[in-house]
Amino acid sequence: MTSPPIDLEAEKQEILRRYRGLLRAAKLSKSRADRRAIRKAFDISLEAHKDMRRKSGEPYIYHPISVARVVAEEMGLDTTSIVCALLHDTVEDTYLTLEDVEQLFGKHERDIVDGLTKMSGVFDPGTSAQAENFRKMLLTLSNDARVILIKLADRLDNMRTLDHMRPDKQQKIASETLFMYAPLAHRLGLYSMKTELEDLSLKYKEPSNYELIETKLRKGKAVRTRFINAFTLPIRRSLAEQGVAFEILGRPKSIYSIWSKMQKQRVSFEEVYDVFAIRIILESDAELEKADAWRTYSIVTDFYQPNPDRLRDWISLPKANGYESLHTTVMSPSGKWVEVQIRSRRMNEIAEKGLAAHWRYKQGGKDESKAASQNLDNWLAQVREMLDGGETNAIDFIDEFKLNLNSEEIYVFTPNGDLFNLPKGATTLDFAFRVHTQIGSRCIGAKVNHKLVPLSHQLTSGDQVEIITSRKQKPKEDWLGYVVTASARSKIRHALRDEERTIANDGKDKLRKWMRRKEIAFNDANIESLIRRLKDDSPHALFLRIATGGLELDRLGGFAVERNNLIWIKTPAARNLVAKAPITQPPRKDDVLLIGEGMQKIDYSLAKCCNPIPGDHVFGFVMVSGGIKVHRQNCPNATNLLSKYAYRTMKAQWTSRTAKQFEVSLNFTGIDDVGLVNAVTKVISDDMHVNMRAISFDSADGTFDGRVSVLVTDTEHLKQLQAKLLDVPGVWTVERVDEG
Repeated sequence: MTSPPIDLEAEKQEILRRYRGLLRAAKLSKSRADRRAIRKAFDISLEAHKDMRRKSGEPYIYHPISVARVVAEEMGLDTTSIVCALLHDTVEDTYLTLEDVEQLFGKHERDIVDGLTKMSGVFDPGTSAQAENFRKMLLTLSNDARVILIKLADRLDNMRTLDHMRPDKQQKIASETLFMYAPLAHRLGLYSMKTELEDLSLKYKEPSNYELIETKLRKGKAVRTRFINAFTLPIRRSLAEQGVAFEILGRPKSIYSIWSKMQKQRVSFEEVYDVFAIRIILESDAELEKADAWRTYSIVTDFYQPNPDRLRDWISLPKANGYESLHTTVMSPSGKWVEVQIRSRRMNEIAEKGLAAHWRYKQGGKDESKAASQNLDNWLAQVREMLDGGETNAIDFIDEFKLNLNSEEIYVFTPNGDLFNLPKGATTLDFAFRVHTQIGSRCIGAKVNHKLVPLSHQLTSGDQVEIITSRKQKPKEDWLGYVVTASARSKIRHALRDEERTIANDGKDKLRKWMRRKEIAFNDANIESLIRRLKDDSPHALFLRIATGGLELDRLGGFAVERNNLIWIKTPAARNLVAKAPITQPPRKDDVLLIGEGMQKIDYSLAKCCNPIPGDHVFGFVMVSGGIKVHRQNCPNATNLLSKYAYRTMKAQWTSRTAKQFEVSLNFTGIDDVGLVNAVTKVISDDMHVNMRAISFDSADGTFDGRVSVLVTDTEHLKQLQAKLLDVPGVWTVERVDEG
């Protein structure tokens, strides 16, 4: 079947009509410079895309014009944004380069178009390359928020014109939109855009359900209009009598929100709780916004009974994305629930255009709610912190970001009355890091509503939280399981990286001193030689292994020194000096190292990095320098050894309980009190008859940290001791320490 002939003249007229519509939307009649810039971008885009057509067969230029119109009309962004929207596909799809964009328009335009170009293609949550692309786009939040706003406008136009795509493409793009772009629009406060993206996504993902709800809403429009007019009539009269300037909008809930409620509540369309909603927009001065909103609330509830469980005050406590509004749900005379939203004109603009309005207010220095502005800035700062945690792989990053996009919020207080908003499910440790990185890093517990709670305690709205810190506390790997906010997780990972870097520097110093003794030059060539010989991944990995006891330099053999350079001897006899248990013959899978009395013929030793004792689950690690090191399976170095050097590991088990004693260190935390040290030592020496090697306590701000080294026979003996110590009043935690 041949396509109908293209009417080029009609297309030319349509392009001109759409361009004029863009200019009207941009409201730039007073600025000749703005019109020139937009005309220039339009001409370049028209020329660059002149031979390109969309899947519908329409000229491609329709798309950039439509995106630019969304940016101008629905977001109210500036000339630079409109120019970049017109150019957003040129670098990716045509001969135009970023250098051309910079030369023709400037560096700002180049950077924005560059950010948009990086975010090309379809996002698939299971594809790390596309996840990484999405991450790159979010990085632009740190530099210029207009990139992400234009990208959302681009996505909205693509969804509006999805009819001409193949069904599989429609499904993929709709899924991606629902998975990430709609929640992102919501989090950025673009509620109108979020609603349209959700509805369009549902249209292609659940066409029959979409059609069902859309049909019912369309058929019920006349009835709904009469109902809303009757419902709002007394409110209108009362507001007018009191001299309040207002606008009332009646609307049904969105198709997607109705469908979501039908799914969650397992009900039919007719049983959905509150299909009806009205919005009262007040023409209030900034200083009277809050008072006018509550006055209007009083008028509404004079006529209709409110549901006390459905009152939401986002004027006093704006959402993290800057959203401000007063919500209530009231019962109509006919027995239907109606949601009522009350807000000022300024609040409505923020609610509809979100980050776009916020960005515009900040650029123009206009008046904006301080609390709303601060909340949005705080959220953007948290996104940047999350993005800075570069060690997270892209898929994990998307999961974390998605969690932070969709979560509901709770509000908690400090003892001084300062208010913090956190995602639902946040813990005391999340709160500690939200207050300050240093407080989070030193947190050992908290008092919630004056009761002691652990780090993992989940907070609820209205909690008063006092964080308890200790100077000796450091972030631990298991803390990652205690937090839900990406910001806290990023800070913990950053601290763990710093700690690992410190340990690696110790290993580097040990290697430098050893090389000095052996008259070997401490340079890149010799370090690389060691890395190749010992099969490490990097200098960092080598230094870390030396610091944690995974490599004993003094037992290293099979080398010579020539002019301060490390030379490896290749004779078979010399190779035996390198390792008594050569790594060229790794242990067989069925080999088991038996540890215990009478086994001294085997050259093994207990690793000092984790101090294993009988009863611990252990494994053996064949050392390059000879012999076998026995590690606990939960040793801090176990993951590294088992993942990188699995061929050098072997099963190990204790042969029997023994009368021999092993040194173990324990850390304490708790409330400082008179006689606490005596109580602890009494339990250890008198009650448990355990020998102590060393004990130290340090107290500050009403809490204490302590460490004691004791001699125990096995893990069962150790558990009994820990249980007894936890019974001492004031003792919170008793944890085994890995290092000796």
